[in-house]
Amino acid sequence: MINQLTSRKAALCPTCNERLDRNPLRLLDCKNPDCQAQMQDLPKTVDFLCPECREHFDKVRRYLELKGIKYELDATLVRGLDYYTRTVFEIVYRGLGAQDAMCGGGRYDGLIETLGGPPTPGVGVGIGLERLILTLEKQKVYQPQIKPLDVFIVACGEKERDQTVGLAYRLRSYGLSVDFDFQGRGMKAQLKAADRSGATVAVIFGEEELRNEMVIVKIMQDGTQQNVPLIDIETALASIIMGQKASNMG
Repeated sequence: MINQLTSRKAALCPTCNERLDRNPLRLLDCKNPDCQAQMQDLPKTVDFLCPECREHFDKVRRYLELKGIKYELDATLVRGLDYYTRTVFEIVYRGLGAQDAMCGGGRYDGLIETLGGPPTPGVGVGIGLERLILTLEKQKVYQPQIKPLDVFIVACGEKERDQTVGLAYRLRSYGLSVDFDFQGRGMKAQLKAADRSGATVAVIFGEEELRNEMVIVKIMQDGTQQNVPLIDIETALASIIMGQKASNMG
């Protein structure tokens, strides 16, 4: 491969000329049409597998076929990480144009050992969320289901704001959807944000309430408020929100 491409250096882009001595396999990943034309008749990596790797690769392909998963064998596919071993893969959607890979990955059996651990099989995958969303939209299978927000947390000051993160984590662990202000806005602006969010309730951390280990729970639909002990907030909110949803359905 190096010998063939060395004789064609004049036809290669500057990046490929730089990679030729340092990492020649990366030339296969070049998107320049002139460079791609020079790669067509190069030796294929799949034709130079050792018996063990050949057996492994054939087994991977057989399992794909047994599962009914369609695939194309791309002998020019390379991935950017140097610790991949054996099989690498990409999932592509042609409707995205030149940048058509939605996700990709492969095996890296030697990585843990390189980092000082025991020999450990490994496999990984990375997904481009923006490309995935674009693909779903183009395929008309992306139907976002926006659930109503359960709780919006309002904090009157910096000390109270520190409590917000921990409370949000606990409430989410309890199965509730939670949002709060990330911009350091004042109480009035946070309450407006809570109203715009469509949340069922707002949990308000006031200075006095925090001293007494209480919070204010405001039902956004009718504006009624009640003080709830902070220690009971998860169960209290679950009960209030369930009651509000049942009332709205009725």
